Amino acid sequence: MVVLLFEVTFAYPAAHRATYGALALAFLGLSSALPTLGTALVAGALADRSHRGRMMRAVNFVSLGAVALLAADLVFSPSVRVALPGPAGFYLPLWVVFVFPIWATVTVTSTLFRPAFNSSVPKVVPTADLGRANGLIYACAAVAAAAGTVAVGVLLTVARPVDAVAVPLVLLVATQVALLRLDVDLSVSRRSAPRSVAAEARAGFAYLARRVELLEMTVAALLVNFLSAVALVELALYVATWLGLSQGIWYGAVTAVATIGGATGFVLIGRLRFEPHAGRIMILLTVGMGLSLLGLGAVRTVWLALPIVFVYGMMPGMITTVFLSTVQATVPDEMMGRVFSADEVGSYSLVPAGQYAGGLLTLAVGVQGTYLLAGAAIAVLGAGMFVAFGALRRLGYAPGRDPEEAGPTAVEA
Repeated sequence: MVVLLFEVTFAYPAAHRATYGALALAFLGLSSALPTLGTALVAGALADRSHRGRMMRAVNFVSLGAVALLAADLVFSPSVRVALPGPAGFYLPLWVVFVFPIWATVTVTSTLFRPAFNSSVPKVVPTADLGRANGLIYACAAVAAAAGTVAVGVLLTVARPVDAVAVPLVLLVATQVALLRLDVDLSVSRRSAPRSVAAEARAGFAYLARRVELLEMTVAALLVNFLSAVALVELALYVATWLGLSQGIWYGAVTAVATIGGATGFVLIGRLRFEPHAGRIMILLTVGMGLSLLGLGAVRTVWLALPIVFVYGMMPGMITTVFLSTVQATVPDEMMGRVFSADEVGSYSLVPAGQYAGGLLTLAVGVQGTYLLAGAAIAVLGAGMFVAFGALRRLGYAPGRDPEEAGPTAVEA
């Protein structure tokens, strides 16, 4: 994603980056919208009826192949221009057009991978340790991502773009090796006979509808992710035009600091006793996300932007840990993949629309206006959640609770 956002932004001369570049980034987000949404509808049902280990190995292999195709596209980099409607003279380089289906494939495989992975964690971790385990798992992933992001930023500065793609290729190969060496029974514990994929997908959405607190969480994530996407899809443009830094290493540094903030959030929240007050904590962290984006819009030096980005990165890291642990502790194994998948449909379905809206909003009010408006909207939304989402506000669980017996009673005073 770092390579793609940076290369698409700088595929245009400086005079057109705030217009052509913004729209091209918006199209990049849209390219994965329908494939990702369609996959999310069935990913959980597949995870709840398949051996989750074999499923993860298969989809990671496909993702590895897609990134290899991206490397080939960057090597040949056809320079033909494809004219499109929009601002006068708007076009897409042909190599960018080829990026769209490749990126869609990567996001589809990630969408298939996540429910299977997140549903596998309770197989090896006691319920009482889920918070710390999820925090450490995702903190390790975030540290690896931060190191990879810095490496990509350096390579984008001193080498060819295809050299930067070597970083995700290495990480995906390492993932495949780890999955092949995994010696844990990740088959699904079912109490009901398997049905068709469509029927099981519908059952997952029905379960989510009955759990009002999880439904409110999904609605909140839908809106927060939309508004976050409005701002973050323009991050490369924010660094290049608002902060005035055109070297790839600076964009890599900004995204790496955000990732390190996420790793810190993963570890920090895992060491706190968040379980009885999970819902309130997620609402408070949402407000913090909004205020951080506001801060980015208010500063114009990278030395102030970096600490703000760090704080911003902590918020979703903490929210993710609380959410994953709550679902893993309160949802039966045979439903868990579908709940994660149904949440993804709800919480991520508007992300591509947010990315497209970010391009249009940036055209209308500029980069600073985009960050100020998106940040204020998230902060106001968080305050509104505390008032309107009573079930989410009361959401909590006892660390020793058995997920097989959990249900709506997981909402505690």
